[in-house]
Amino acid sequence: MAAKRLYQTVATQIAALIEEGAYPPGSRLPGERELAERLGVSRVTIREAEIALQATGRLEIKTGSGVYVSESPGGSHGELPVASAFEVTEARLLIESEAAALAAHNITDAEIEQLEELIEVMSVSDGKASNDADEKFHMLVAKASKNQALVHTVQSLWRMREKIPQVKATYEAVCVHDAKQRSDEHIAVVNALKARDAAGTRAAMREHFSRLIENMLDTTEQQALREVQQRASQSRERFLATGRLG
Repeated sequence: MAAKRLYQTVATQIAALIEEGAYPPGSRLPGERELAERLGVSRVTIREAEIALQATGRLEIKTGSGVYVSESPGGSHGELPVASAFEVTEARLLIESEAAALAAHNITDAEIEQLEELIEVMSVSDGKASNDADEKFHMLVAKASKNQALVHTVQSLWRMREKIPQVKATYEAVCVHDAKQRSDEHIAVVNALKARDAAGTRAAMREHFSRLIENMLDTTEQQALREVQQRASQSRERFLATGRLG
């Protein structure tokens, strides 16, 4: 599993300072420059961390005014954690694989037909329609487990997938390129459910998420490489311009 991005570490540090009372509810955070100096990172990293904390409800960013600690930070119902796409997907692998195995014992023929219809939607659609069908597929598998605690947990994981900006962006970057493979993996899950094969269903769902994590790693590495190349190009242009001035 790849290490956390720097902004996530910084977001955790800021959240800890809030918990410790350094920045009480309703107070304004120091400016980006001051926080950057305090935490030893760039102002861009501070900005990314603040955006992540806003997405989880810990901070409120008010344009032209500053960044404020939410009035009820920490522990409020429905609050999202500061989590990466890798962490969310790892949790989904663990939870949804077991939910699928349980579903193999409890799923009805009607539910299997619904799953097949959703796969058909995913195969002929793209964008929002495909994503909506994907969510309905996974939620239906969870509901077929007939375990409401599992259903609630899977719903929470999907909320993180859709509501945490960095997680959503990573999924969109990966899923747009793997529609055919994703469809095949869903078919494998349904085939195992049809056979009422709990072990096979678990394995098919784990394979689906394991491949997704591998694609995320590849995408993240490519993005990091592009960022390095862009910074190098900008530095080169700056140094060449300085040389010409001399």
